[in-house]
Amino acid sequence: MDIQTLLGRVRAHESDRGIAHAMQISRTTVKKYRTWFEAEGFVTRDLTPTLNEMHQRLHAVFGDSHPPQNQSSITSYRDDIQRWLEQGLRPRIIFQKLNARPGFTASESAVYRLCQKIKASAPPEVFVRLETAPGEVAQVDFGEVRALVDPTTQTLRRTWIFTMVLAWSRHQFVEFVFDQSLTTWLLCHQHAFEFFGGTPKRIVIDNLKAAIIKAYSQDHEAEVTRAYAECAEHYGFLIDPCLPAHPRHKGKVERGGVQYVQQSLVPLLEPDTSLPEANTQARAWVLGKAGLRIHGTTHQVPLTRFAQTEQPALLSLPRTAYDPAVWKQVKLHRDGHIVFEKAFYSAPCRFVGQTLWVRAGLREIRLFSGDFQLIATHARATQAGQRLTQLDHLPPDKVRGVTLTRELCRAEAHAKRIGPATTQVIQELLDARPVDKMRTALRILKFADTYTPARLEAACTRGVAFGDTSLVTLKRILTEGLELVTLPLLLPPAQESLVFVRPPEEFAQAVGGGASWN
Repeated sequence: MDIQTLLGRVRAHESDRGIAHAMQISRTTVKKYRTWFEAEGFVTRDLTPTLNEMHQRLHAVFGDSHPPQNQSSITSYRDDIQRWLEQGLRPRIIFQKLNARPGFTASESAVYRLCQKIKASAPPEVFVRLETAPGEVAQVDFGEVRALVDPTTQTLRRTWIFTMVLAWSRHQFVEFVFDQSLTTWLLCHQHAFEFFGGTPKRIVIDNLKAAIIKAYSQDHEAEVTRAYAECAEHYGFLIDPCLPAHPRHKGKVERGGVQYVQQSLVPLLEPDTSLPEANTQARAWVLGKAGLRIHGTTHQVPLTRFAQTEQPALLSLPRTAYDPAVWKQVKLHRDGHIVFEKAFYSAPCRFVGQTLWVRAGLREIRLFSGDFQLIATHARATQAGQRLTQLDHLPPDKVRGVTLTRELCRAEAHAKRIGPATTQVIQELLDARPVDKMRTALRILKFADTYTPARLEAACTRGVAFGDTSLVTLKRILTEGLELVTLPLLLPPAQESLVFVRPPEEFAQAVGGGASWN
């Protein structure tokens, strides 16, 4: 029990019940010490007796029967507790850190009381309100609101509001979203810049995961996500992360943005409002009520300050909007493709087996080597399972197999203009059923590269003449040079003379009517 804390609560005219509950002691004990404080005159004195003086008087009155003071068991950690409080840690977290130390026996309530005493003894914190130049700063934050209807599924979904407040004019952009993902975060920035018609020079943000990998501390700088850094470079703004546990650093968006929207706009939405409908109402609300009110700090109309002074001071928008991108490491598989969101994208075959970086925007996919050298660019796939392949990424000997089609085969035969016999052989192979002989046709056409087109035409002519145009036969003809041998004169087979089985006289008589023909 901390006797000095007990005295302070008695002097504050707290009830015995309240003191007992706060300090986790019995009401009888509180009453006992209240009576003693009053008898000693401690309650009405302006000066608090020292701890030693109180111990001496307690011993003189109660002997050794008064409860032992646990003040020393917790005050030995005062310096640590004060340092943690300055870092923004809460009493519960401080107790957990202390409780993990060997030999620590104080209760959580004792830690809480000491935290309160340290805060009370500290001089009041002085805040300096910073006013920035027009177009200089915007503050950004997410805030959760009630669920809205997803128009795709017609079901209620958890919903947040994204708010960007221009620090000088207090004009703001509001958008309802279903998640706090990186892509959503980047798209909201894009929509806000388009809404304002320009970009502020610096954006103050909280340490949310979509933007910050590692928060700023005394030991290291803040580390932002690669995609958010790209977005900042594209639009020309600086990223200014807040210190952890310092919400006042972006108080304009905390109070004038998120809280103001939660209290003034969200109650106006009907229970069955969909997300697109909510965003339509948000736009009208910002340009109407929020933008035309007299602001409590500036005492001016936000839209007027924005239109007259701040909007001209914003950075100009780039010609093209930033393509919100996600960065991810992937492995290039043996087939020369990486897999991203169930679609397949090719990369140069020399990188097979290596880990690559994927920059996945909404419009295109870029592949980078491990040292961030651009090696491939693809349009974004439109459906799962889609395969996007660039032929120059494949081994040269594999390209023909990938591009193999019947139309290509016919076109190649026509383009080479080898001759009619070869064209006939190729056409018969392509028309063959039921076995597909397209690969055979391509192999035969390849003979023209090895043996010259003229020899291939001669071999096909010989094969057609003998009724054998198989791959094996044509190859034998070419390897043995048989196409150079003059073809034998192939005469048509002799016609047999007609022989009457019966004498001609009988036929003549039958025709003339002189005899019957049996």
